[in-house]
Amino acid sequence: MSVTPKPKVTVVLANLGTPDQATVPAVRRFLKQFLSDTRVIEIPKLLWWVILNLFVLPFRPKRVAEAYASVWSNDSPMREIVLEQTRLIKQRLEDENHHFDLTVVPAMTYGQPSIYGVLSQLEKSPQEHVILLPLFPQYSATSTAPLYDAFAKWIPTQRHLPGITIIKDYYQHPMFIQALADSVLNYQSQHGKAEKLLMSFHGIPQPYADKGDPYADRCRVTARLVAEALHLNEDEWAISFQSRFGKQEWVKPYTDVLLEQWGKAGVKSVQVLSPAFSADCLETLEELAIQNKEIFQHAGGGDYAYIPALNTDQAHIDLLASLVQANLDGLTHTLAHR
Repeated sequence: MSVTPKPKVTVVLANLGTPDQATVPAVRRFLKQFLSDTRVIEIPKLLWWVILNLFVLPFRPKRVAEAYASVWSNDSPMREIVLEQTRLIKQRLEDENHHFDLTVVPAMTYGQPSIYGVLSQLEKSPQEHVILLPLFPQYSATSTAPLYDAFAKWIPTQRHLPGITIIKDYYQHPMFIQALADSVLNYQSQHGKAEKLLMSFHGIPQPYADKGDPYADRCRVTARLVAEALHLNEDEWAISFQSRFGKQEWVKPYTDVLLEQWGKAGVKSVQVLSPAFSADCLETLEELAIQNKEIFQHAGGGDYAYIPALNTDQAHIDLLASLVQANLDGLTHTLAHR
């Protein structure tokens, strides 16, 4: 009696990306790929080509490589964390889904492991279904949408297409909000509560938001829900946006400007949380934890501490696994019991 093979399902956990090494050539390759994406930079192509190749790539990689070197260990922090997140979620999902031939893989939009490499591998072992989980809690056309684009380019080249599910985001999921709140409470149980809690999100240009990108609004919802979960008064917390690039206006308030204002006002202590990042990376470990601390304290501020991203925290793994499992449950009757 023949045994029906289990349906093949691949789960792709995807983050933005990172250079292969903390060196100038590697950073230049990474920045060229990243900053050549029209989802990220919406300046007219010819004008941006001149700016990128004559003014950005000849000079910026050296400074960025030095910043990466300051947080690099055996590998990029983001890649190390994403690989470990993948291992933990794979273990969890395999234990609960024996009726699927289940694979869980990491991917990056830019750099390695490449989302395009992952999609190429799927051709060699056709899947019944693919679930993409972008590791961006708040959707943005600058971060999440390029992963949609990768699938859109891949689909026309395939004859045997799988079912495809993309989990758009999870910015107000109760498990996400509680995990963030608990990370703050756990930190404060060891270090005490600061005068201010600042929730700093990666920024986007204001024109992108004006054109309809929902990212900033989603960030505000996340911040408000976390503040409510922590029972904070209005004067105990604030939201801001970091990592500006170029001269155009970005979504405000700016993290560095706000911290400078707080320093000048004599704020005695600040703790900073970055709920837009599912894994610590250059923007949190170097820019937020080091650069912005210097800005705050140089302006006259007191104690400053960065609360790590959720990374491989158990509550975070529970959340991500739950998001995928909800979709696997929906597949059970259509695939596992054919």
